[in-house]
Amino acid sequence: MEGTQGSPLERVQPEGWPRPRGYSNGYRVPAGHDLVVTAGQIGWDAQERFPDDAFVPQFEQALRNVVAVVEAAGGRAEHLVRLTMFCVDVEEYLGDLEAVGAAYRAVLGKHYPCMSLVQVSRLVEPKARVEIEATAAVPARAGG
Repeated sequence: MEGTQGSPLERVQPEGWPRPRGYSNGYRVPAGHDLVVTAGQIGWDAQERFPDDAFVPQFEQALRNVVAVVEAAGGRAEHLVRLTMFCVDVEEYLGDLEAVGAAYRAVLGKHYPCMSLVQVSRLVEPKARVEIEATAAVPARAGG
C-alpha cells in the first residue's frame, strides 16, 4: 500500500497484479476521515446551464462540479477515492482519450481514484453526455 501525493489515504494494489494506468484498484482510508458522497454531477455550470454540448467539455465541468462538492465539505481533489462515470455513449469517451486525459488532469492532476465507466441509455437531463458521482475521504474536522 502507498499514499498518494502526500495524502494519508493508502492505495491498495494486490501483489502480482499489473499496476493500473489512469485509475487505482482500491484505497484504504485510515481512521480520522469523514466519508463524503456526492450526487451525480453533470456538465452544467452553477446556474444549471450547459456551456457546451460536446462530451469533453461536459466531462471536465462534471469533474469540476464533483470537486466543488468535496471542497464544500472541507476536502480537496486528492481526497477522492472513487469516481463512477455514466456516459450516454462510451465511444465519446474512448474517441478522444488524449482530450479526456487533458481535461481530467486539468481538474484532478495526477490523482487517480478507483474508477468505473458505465454506458447508460440516457441521463435525466437530456443535454447531459456524462454524469459523475464520487466518494471522498476527507480528514475529519476537529470538534466536527
